[in-house]
Amino acid sequence: MQQTTNTILMIRPINFRMNEQTAVNNYYQKVMDNVTPKTVNAKAQKEFDVYVEKLRGIGVNVIVVNDTDDFDTPDSIFPNNWISFHEDGRVALYPMFAENRRHERREDVLFALEDEGFAIENIFDYRDAEDEGLFLEGTGSLLLDRVNRKAYCALSPRADEELFIEFCEDFEYSPVLFTANQTVDGKRMAIYHTNVMMCLGETFAVICLDCIDDKRERKNVIKHLEEDGKEVIRITEAQVNNFAGNMLQVKGKDDKLYIIMSQAAYNSLSKAQIKIIEKHCEILSSSLDTIEACGGGSARCMMAEVFLPKT
Repeated sequence: MQQTTNTILMIRPINFRMNEQTAVNNYYQKVMDNVTPKTVNAKAQKEFDVYVEKLRGIGVNVIVVNDTDDFDTPDSIFPNNWISFHEDGRVALYPMFAENRRHERREDVLFALEDEGFAIENIFDYRDAEDEGLFLEGTGSLLLDRVNRKAYCALSPRADEELFIEFCEDFEYSPVLFTANQTVDGKRMAIYHTNVMMCLGETFAVICLDCIDDKRERKNVIKHLEEDGKEVIRITEAQVNNFAGNMLQVKGKDDKLYIIMSQAAYNSLSKAQIKIIEKHCEILSSSLDTIEACGGGSARCMMAEVFLPKT
């Protein structure tokens, strides 16, 4: 089993904007005043293209699929929420909170991966849970320690406990459950996706422990990370607000390891934190200001890791 991959699926947006359906519990989204939707989309496309170029520049195999005009899918740029790919050839399709996000799930994306020589053996489809109002938004909700077979999940309106347990049973992961909160207008509210406040690398974990208000849950998460030999790198809630938790470790040329993050995330880190991270791997950052502001997601959300076997 491998924790990191060299191959990433990314969806290039054609109608990117702030999604009003996700804004109800994604408190990172902002309305950009006096900017037309066309301008927002053009800026997002530019950020996307520069980002892809940087990833390919370090040797990451980026498979880009264009979004379509068939449906209104303003968040198509975040494919990791609806699909995950696994080393044994299995694919999981996930139930999505926002109705307009459900149209992001496209069969032709699977065909594109098969055209690239990847084998899909079996599809686990959890979409029926939407009929019951239950959701589990892929590797936004799930942080998978693929080597140690542990799945970390912060429960929220977009991460249902029973569905999470079902996934863990199907894919043979041990569940590590907790609740992560952020302060919104003076109240503690659930963070919508686990991957906003936590990132798992091969030998380290970046995490905002201050988001986990329950001390027992916090201790349990630390215990699991430390027993698997991961160095715990703490970030603050202010850094989470700058998407410093939304990072992903990938393999570049010759299997060299990189941690990918936005420029805002990098700028929020202290010199000491950067030094610790760089002990483990090199940092690659890219400006994603428009995507972060309107989409409420960042570098990690834009990358769906491909672990499928080759045919």
